[in-house]
Amino acid sequence: MAFESLSDKIQAAFKKLTGKGMLTEADVKTAMREVKLALLEADVNYKVVKDFVKAVEARAVGSEVMKSLTPGQAVIKIVNEEMIRMMGSEGTEIKLLPRNEITVYMMEGLQGAGKTTTAAKLAALLQKKKDRKPLLVACDIYRPAAIDQLKVNGAKLGIPVFSPGSDIKPPVIAKMALEEAKQKGYNLVLLDTAGRLHVDQAMMDELKEIKATVPVTQSVLVLDAMTGQDAVNVAQSFDEQIGVDGVILTKLDSDTRGGAALSVKAVTGKPIFYAGMGEKLTDLEQFYPQRMANRILGMGDILSLIEKAEALDIDDAKTEATLRKLRKSEFDLEDFLEQMQQIKKMGSITDLLGAIPGLGNKFRGAQMPDDGALKKVEAIIYSMTPKERHKPDIINGSRRRRIAAGAGTTVMEVNRLLKQFDQSKQMMKQMTGKMGKKGKMPFNLPF
Repeated sequence: MAFESLSDKIQAAFKKLTGKGMLTEADVKTAMREVKLALLEADVNYKVVKDFVKAVEARAVGSEVMKSLTPGQAVIKIVNEEMIRMMGSEGTEIKLLPRNEITVYMMEGLQGAGKTTTAAKLAALLQKKKDRKPLLVACDIYRPAAIDQLKVNGAKLGIPVFSPGSDIKPPVIAKMALEEAKQKGYNLVLLDTAGRLHVDQAMMDELKEIKATVPVTQSVLVLDAMTGQDAVNVAQSFDEQIGVDGVILTKLDSDTRGGAALSVKAVTGKPIFYAGMGEKLTDLEQFYPQRMANRILGMGDILSLIEKAEALDIDDAKTEATLRKLRKSEFDLEDFLEQMQQIKKMGSITDLLGAIPGLGNKFRGAQMPDDGALKKVEAIIYSMTPKERHKPDIINGSRRRRIAAGAGTTVMEVNRLLKQFDQSKQMMKQMTGKMGKKGKMPFNLPF
């Protein structure tokens, strides 16, 4: 999970505060010293950390906090607010021109940052959520693999890729692509420009020439979140020479040092548009400072969880049918399998739990089911007959041995699954009971 190490250290620092009925100025300073060290270890810009700690301490040692009935919680609230401010206060939408005009994004960044994949992810996201007709443009003529990669990703998404040849200069390709878009009715053009292993003048000059040749709506810088403070330095270089309108951070799903996400807005003034949260072409999420701060401080991120569930396009009628089955005790292993497969589409179990306020830390370090475990569950259920899936109570000893052999596993694993199914069914029935007979789920979240 993103920022797991940073989150652990900050929450440990505040645990000492929340256990006290009264706080002194020394208590606050001690906790903030630990927070400062955690942020520096996460490779957050030193000046940003210094200003952040100073702002928190100035507010936290005031009489309003010291006299509060829950002073520890009051300090955490201040830290949350200052962290949100540090990352930009509000989510920033990428600029889109009206549909009858052509929006042009120049995707830029160093080699290895994930620029080519991100261009495809962004095209897919805006096609689906903003009803745009995108055209991907291969402007990286120096790395043949980049063109092939763009074509493969475009084919997977059903998005066309414009690539007239590696013997044509990128500014000319960009101009030709714009003409192609005008003729064929594309209203979103994404220029996948060449990356370099480091910032060099030839690279910058080429980007300047592209920008001078076509009307770029926004220059989008793709940064690798795992590079920490270096990513912020790269952002400064690009902005000074080319101009950057916003940033997309990649690899934010790993336990990165987090310095880029927490520093880039404060240092460069440029907003983070999106964050890459996985390797799939759908793993691109809008970046919300408040949600990120909440997750770092262990407050969960229920809004992102809701959006992930809604993105699955689960049929309302199917959800209601599942609820009816639960109420009538008709929920069977077929339904159980379907719900587990829906959960798998939303991401790892650990990340999903981390998004639920108050649950993430309880399961930290516990052995959670992974994709391999879910595949084992699928194999066991598929090894059952339709009758056994609908009526698990009939699965006796001999049936369990047959199912285990068919799934390539042990009877113990089959027993474990049946026990988990029974416990899950009871828990879900209780949840639906609390909603009332005509109650509805607040959103279509799979069980």
